[in-house]
Amino acid sequence: MTGITHHIPDNLLIAYAAGTLPNPFALVVAAHVSLCDDCRARLAAHEAAGGAIIEQSAPQEVSASLRDRVLDALDAPFEMPAPQPRHGVYPGPVMEALKGRPPKWKPIGMGNRQCIIDHGAEGSVRLLWIAPGQAVPDHGHNGLELTLVLQGAFADETGRFGPGDLEVADADLEHTPIAAEGAPCICLAATDAALKFNSFLPRMLQPLFRI
Repeated sequence: MTGITHHIPDNLLIAYAAGTLPNPFALVVAAHVSLCDDCRARLAAHEAAGGAIIEQSAPQEVSASLRDRVLDALDAPFEMPAPQPRHGVYPGPVMEALKGRPPKWKPIGMGNRQCIIDHGAEGSVRLLWIAPGQAVPDHGHNGLELTLVLQGAFADETGRFGPGDLEVADADLEHTPIAAEGAPCICLAATDAALKFNSFLPRMLQPLFRI
C-alpha cells in the first residue's frame, strides 16, 4: 500500500520480531506490516539481525547440522516476505483473528460502532467504525495505544492518519480524533490500559464498552 506516512517505531518492531510484544499490539503490528512494504523490509532486517546474534551466542552443544542450517539461512539471498492477502479493508492478520468471519459490530453511541477482537490481562484489541465527521471523545492514556487506519481517515492534535497509517499514543498525549468526511473511518486499535476520558458520559459508559 502506498501513501503510508506513519510507521511502526523500531522498539515495537524489535519486540515483535523477538516475540515479546503483547498479543493485542502484536496484531496491530502484524496488520500494519502486511500493508506496508517499508515496515515489512525493516522487520525482515531485525529478524535477520536477531538470527545473527543467536548465531554468535549459540552454546557449544548445538548440533553441527542445526548450526549449518542457521548459517545457510543467514547466507541466503534476502527476499522480502509477501504480504498476507486482504479481505476488503481487513488485512489478513485481522481476518485470521476474526476466524474468517466479518466483524460483529456493536453500537457505542453517536453513530459509532466497535467489534472487540480480544480483551484480557495483556490489554484489548478492537475494530472501531467511526461515522464521517464524528469525533472520538477527548481522552488521555494510562498506557500505550496503537491505532491503525484501515479505511477512511482521522485527524487529531498530532496530524492526519489515512489508510495504513499507525498512530502511537502514550501517557503524554491527550487528543480528540475526528473522522474525516467521506467513507467511515475503520480502525484497528489496541491498548494495554483503560483510556482516560475527560467527559462524564464516556467515563460512565467506559466499563460497559470495555474501553
